[in-house]
Order: sequence, then structure tokens, then C-alpha cells
Amino acid sequence: MEQVGLSAALSRVVSVSAPGPDVSPSVFLTAAEGEARGFWARGEHWIAHCGIAAEVVATPSTSDVDGRFQAVRSGASELLGLGSPGEGGPRLYGGFAFRGDHREGGFWDGFPTALFHLPSLEASGGEGPVTLRANALAGVGEDPIQLERELRERLEQFGRVLAHEADQEPTAEHAIDVDRSDSDRSVWDVAISASLAAIGEASVSKVVLARTLDLRTQGLPRPVDVLEHLWDRNRGTHVFLFEPRPGAVMLGAAPETIATLQRGAFQATAVAGSIGVGTTQEERVALAERLLSSSKDREEHGIALDDMVARLTSLAEDVEAQEEPHVLTLSRIQHLESKIKARVSEGIGVLDILEALHPTPAVCGLPRDAALEFLSRQEPFERGWYAGPVGWFDAAGNGVFAPALRCAVVRGRQWRLFAGAGIVAGSDAALEWEETGIKFEPVLRALEASGARL
Repeated sequence: MEQVGLSAALSRVVSVSAPGPDVSPSVFLTAAEGEARGFWARGEHWIAHCGIAAEVVATPSTSDVDGRFQAVRSGASELLGLGSPGEGGPRLYGGFAFRGDHREGGFWDGFPTALFHLPSLEASGGEGPVTLRANALAGVGEDPIQLERELRERLEQFGRVLAHEADQEPTAEHAIDVDRSDSDRSVWDVAISASLAAIGEASVSKVVLARTLDLRTQGLPRPVDVLEHLWDRNRGTHVFLFEPRPGAVMLGAAPETIATLQRGAFQATAVAGSIGVGTTQEERVALAERLLSSSKDREEHGIALDDMVARLTSLAEDVEAQEEPHVLTLSRIQHLESKIKARVSEGIGVLDILEALHPTPAVCGLPRDAALEFLSRQEPFERGWYAGPVGWFDAAGNGVFAPALRCAVVRGRQWRLFAGAGIVAGSDAALEWEETGIKFEPVLRALEASGARL
């Protein structure tokens, strides 16, 4: 494993690709157990990776507490040569903490302020055949042709490992007892009251309060199994897993994207305002209509949308947002959603857009600095990477990032789940508590499907 620095500057990335066996991503991730791993999916399309050929790391600086985006740009430029034209080149996978001054530790041990991996091995699939890819750094004096041969041999060998793993009987999922420790409701109610007071005083117009749910399992549910169930039940979301080192895992299913950039075409979704789905089709439709007509939810949604559009105007051209939101229906919850499109200016990459947009009002509040300061006083836990941007980018500046929402961080038998709710004038503490409870459901139901008795 190499961190970006002098050694990477004197190296170049060598990558080779080859067709792989027709296996599921869980087979790939199981075969890679004991290594750093990652998974990113939307719908049927997925990417899985393991190992570390190189990494880009950012940690807080006393002189510039939020220089992490520039630090990642600089490190990636040394490694990949950012601004290179074309597509299909090496990608870096990882993400950023919610705050620029985050320091790893506790539940978030292994998750620094920003971290991206150039994997040793990747697999991608979906509607077409599975493709394998191997990456390595060729140092000064090393023959890249010989290194390519070695990588092709490695791909052939790993392909055989995957085919063998796919032939194995699936591991039986045993019942696992779980101890549950929910957030303190009285602390939540006080935070909601403080939020409404701050909104009434006009120091903020919106804050996004989060709470946690801690679980301790008597057995060890495999995160890969939980991920498989999470993906199966939440195809309409961005499902992710990042394990920067063995045993330090974050996984989740985000309903929105902060930034998707492909050859200068930008897309994102503003998602804010929530309601349940009920138990029948008729209830779902009635609840969706109630959400669309809710002035409180439309205000919350409008705050998020307007701020994203305003921040994009300095980086992009032809910014377009849907005039009216529509309802995004997921397995356990419904949201107001608006799509945003734009053309970015030449030389602007996805990291530049992330720096401008994060944290959006959908995960923080507005005004941004006032909301951040308010949350630092009111939330009695470390957000870590919760609500931070996670995803991938390449040398051409293309990439896909979603906020780490509906997520959990895992340390052995300990699981900490996160969920938040946007607080605006008219918010009700009981209803917001109920909403955050619904947002725990994706991970809880995936755990349950993996054998956890909740």
C-alpha cells in the first residue's frame, strides 16, 4: 500500500481489464474478505473493489480546517494527473467526512477527513457481462509491459477464485440476538425546541438534526450479507459499502446524488420532505398527495433546491431545475424530489462541484455556517462520515457522489445507525422522531433479513 507522496509522483498507474466470470458482487466481496473493500450501486449497475494499490488521504490542518477538497485534488493529481481527457481510466473510490475538522477515532476509527483508494482489483457489472480490472503503480525503472503481464496473470487467477467461490454453498444465516439502544427522546425534544427557537429568531431558516440508533449483536452478521439485502430492497437508491481497512465498515442506501458529472454534463437531485408509504397502494397514493400539498415539506424542499442552484451558477452554465417537485417513492418512505441539470465550465471537475455544494441544506441546513455551528452544539455524537459525500472520480474529472445517508458504521458487533430530519418553521418533534425512525428501516430490515432478531 502506498500513500500519495513522492513515491506516487515517481510512479504511474498501470491498469488492465479482462472479462470476468458471471458472479454477483457479494461473491467478489466475500472472496476479498480480510482486505480493504468497497461497493457502489444504483439500480442494477454495480462496482466492487478490493485491495489498495495507492491511497489519497486528507487530515485536518490547523491553518485550513476545510482544505480537504484541495488536498484530495492535489494528491489525485500526483497519482492520476487530473484533467486528463477521456473516460475508462483508473478511478479513486472513497469519500469525505461531514465536517472538515473531523478526526478519526471511536466508531469512526479508520475514516479520516477524506480518504480515497485506487484499488488493486475491481469488478463491475449490471445489465452486461462482468468486467475485471487490476491496478498497480509502476515505479521509476520498472518495465510497465512486464507489470501489465503480471496484472493479467493476476486477473486470470482471481477470476478462477471467483468462479470457485460462486460454486460454494451459501453460508446459512443463523438467528442473531440484538441489544438495542435508541437515542434519548428528551434530548431530541430539547434539540427540536432549540431549532424552532433559532428559526424564530431568523438565525437559521432550516437545520437538519440527526440522531443515532446503537445495536450490539450477540453474533456477527456479515456486512456483505447485510449489504446484499440492502441493495436487493433499495434498488432506487445509491447503495454503498466502504471498508477502508478490515473490520471498519460503513454501508448505506442514499436516496439522492450530490453530483454526477460525465463529460461536462452535470446532474443531481434535491431531496427533502418526507412521508411514509402506508401498507396499501391506496395509502401510498394518498400519502404522496398529502406530501405534495404540504406547505411545510415544500418549504423544506425549496430551501435545499434553491441553494444548490445558486451555488452551481458560479461553476456551471445552463443550470436547469424542475419547476415542480415530484414524489420519489422508496421501499419504506416517500420524498419530494427535483432533478437538476447543467453544463459545467471547462476545467471544472466533480471535486470542484462537491466543494461548492457540500454540505447542502438537505443534510445540514441554511445558512450553512450558522447551521453547522448550531449542530455542533445540539448533536451529542460525532457525525463522522454520516452525510458526507461518498463515491468515485477519475482523472478526467468525471464522478458520482451521494451523501452517506440511511447508513450505519460497523465495529465488530457494534452497529451505529444514523438518520436525520429537516427542521423548519412548523416542524413537530413527534413527527420528526417518527420520520427518523422510518429512515433507520433500510439498514434494520437488511439486518433482519441477515438473521438479526430485532
